[in-house]
Amino acid sequence: MNEPCPRFSPNCATQPQLPAGQSYNYNIKDPIAYDGPVFMSDVPWPQPVASWTAGQPVTVGFQADGAAHGGGHCQFAISYDNGKTAAIVHKVMEHCFFNGPSNGNSAEVLKYTFTLPADVPASSNAQFIWIWTNAVGNRELYTGIADITIANSGGSKSYTGKSAIYPNHAGYDTIPEFNGDYTTGVSLFDNAPNVVVSPGGSAVSPSVPEYTSSAVESTSVPPPVGHTPAPKPSAESIVESTVEPTVEVTATEPPASVEPTVPPTEPTTPATPVYTSSAPTAVPTGSACAHGALQCVNGNAGFQQCVWGVWSATFACASGTVCQQTSPNAVICGWP
Repeated sequence: MNEPCPRFSPNCATQPQLPAGQSYNYNIKDPIAYDGPVFMSDVPWPQPVASWTAGQPVTVGFQADGAAHGGGHCQFAISYDNGKTAAIVHKVMEHCFFNGPSNGNSAEVLKYTFTLPADVPASSNAQFIWIWTNAVGNRELYTGIADITIANSGGSKSYTGKSAIYPNHAGYDTIPEFNGDYTTGVSLFDNAPNVVVSPGGSAVSPSVPEYTSSAVESTSVPPPVGHTPAPKPSAESIVESTVEPTVEVTATEPPASVEPTVPPTEPTTPATPVYTSSAPTAVPTGSACAHGALQCVNGNAGFQQCVWGVWSATFACASGTVCQQTSPNAVICGWP
């Protein structure tokens, strides 16, 4: 990404003066290290690099000499807390950087123009975030974060959208190489939780997504052998990752021939890997917890999510499904 100019990029047409003690990041086009922070810097530019207006078109641009890895899934998001919580304002699924299916490495599309939602709140200290999951090659994650201002004459105080997610990064699902199926991993983005972002504070809003036609086609495993992570930024320019775990709650529809009152046919293989530890016992609402954590409760009839240190009320799984703990911080509501 080079428009708006991401933090400390040397590749933009113009950029603010570097903050004291910082240097240009000449590795900015590299993938994010698998177990590092999801952004290469948490230190902002001293001045905003773009001024956007809610409800008006905005443009995001990319360098022509970057490797496009056959396209993939791109998310575009807004944050008001330095990227800790980010809400999607636009996304390009399947063929980002291309006009259709491709195994090529040279991008066909270098600019995306979309309308910034009208209810995105005004702020002189907002962040625009770009996240890319590549279609071809090692399972990698690419991100960019730019400091912007947003104007909004309508007085909106908050914006609700799907939470940005970070596939192929430690603690998140790995989306496998597409191998011609460009819908690979799309359900992860469709089933992301809602998030409310605001200059006054942001929080995850748990919700149970609608049924999907297929289970999430991904596994929580590191990239394949041979993956070379990007160099980690220096300790002076980063902090430990503050991105919260995602919520993955899906359920597969029963066969159309089965009446709703009849239990669904047990699948021959599990649709999603199931965490082997026993599900945690219910924790009273209000008990202290780590933000973003999820747990099955009430005999696996539902689940709770931790929102800023407080367990939410119980969210019931859909009729006929049960809560299953797929990892310490993720659950699904699936057919037993």
